[in-house]
Amino acid sequence: MAEQFFSYQHLFNFTKSIFKKIGCNAVDADIATKALLSADLRGIDSHGIARLSGYVRLWEAKRVNADPRVKIIHETPSTAVVDGDKGLGLIVAPFSMQVAIDKARRVGTGWVSVQNSNHFGIAAYHGMMALQHDMIGIVMTNASSTVAPTFSVDRMLGTNPICVVVPAGEEPAFVADLATTTAANGKLENLQRKNQPAPLGWVQDMNGNSSTDSNELKKGGALLPLGGDREHGSHKGYALGAVVDIFSALLSGANYAPWVPPFPAYLAMPAVQPGKGIGHFFGAMRIDAFRPAEEFKMHMDKWIRGFRSAKTVKGHEKVLIPGDPEREMEEKYKIEGLPLLESVVEDLKKLAGKFDLPFS
Repeated sequence: MAEQFFSYQHLFNFTKSIFKKIGCNAVDADIATKALLSADLRGIDSHGIARLSGYVRLWEAKRVNADPRVKIIHETPSTAVVDGDKGLGLIVAPFSMQVAIDKARRVGTGWVSVQNSNHFGIAAYHGMMALQHDMIGIVMTNASSTVAPTFSVDRMLGTNPICVVVPAGEEPAFVADLATTTAANGKLENLQRKNQPAPLGWVQDMNGNSSTDSNELKKGGALLPLGGDREHGSHKGYALGAVVDIFSALLSGANYAPWVPPFPAYLAMPAVQPGKGIGHFFGAMRIDAFRPAEEFKMHMDKWIRGFRSAKTVKGHEKVLIPGDPEREMEEKYKIEGLPLLESVVEDLKKLAGKFDLPFS
């Protein structure tokens, strides 16, 4: 499928205009746009502007509050629970990460669990907020149930990503951002847009059989935990996804397991809702709460360089550090513009028509 390239500024202006059209104030629209487009810049197009119309549909279904009053509803010196007031996760998450950072600044570490939110884009954007403060950032979120735990056909968990961001000195930061499934649902959606099959180990059909049909979720199938099957460690991916669910939702009072609200607005809300909205979890750890920051970052540089110099297997030029591919993509796209699939461009044009905005 052909791609078209657009400048970051063009997409930024358009996206911000859409968020303002649905009722976001100028500041929140700016925050949401930066968070959303960070995914496209880093090459994670499954979580970027391709999801813009999905956010609008959630707003139309009255599942998103475009003008939320995000607030702390419980706290201690190092912890907090935040209520997102049904706001866009793109707005709720930066607020909550800043709370964690502020607490870490005062007492060494900060931990925030969030209820009553929505999908927040890529976790790395929020985790990287900690870097400028010489802090380690930790981010998790639960998601609508698309994943069957090991030995099950029932969809009980979301793709539930974990992100850990660690500052370095002269080297770029370590940025690990990964779904606890073999592949994120967004990657499956990209394959659907391209009419391509899924690799073996990504999905199973409704009876628990391995499948390569990228449309399997629409037929009652499920995504698989990281590892794919028991022989390849899927019980570990299942355990990691469960940890994210517990930290994000059971600590905060959000919905969990199969009761997490689905992202597609056309899917019905779960009949049972034990909590409020989607849940997130944020952590910030001040490095100098453990050792001098400059000393740590010097050793982090040494750690990174050690891995970069590791002998590679045939056919590979170098060992990558988590965050390398996304950082290189960001540098490239800032110059060349952002590539969008034709189907995404057509979707954005329809969105532009809906709100009487230009897009070309």
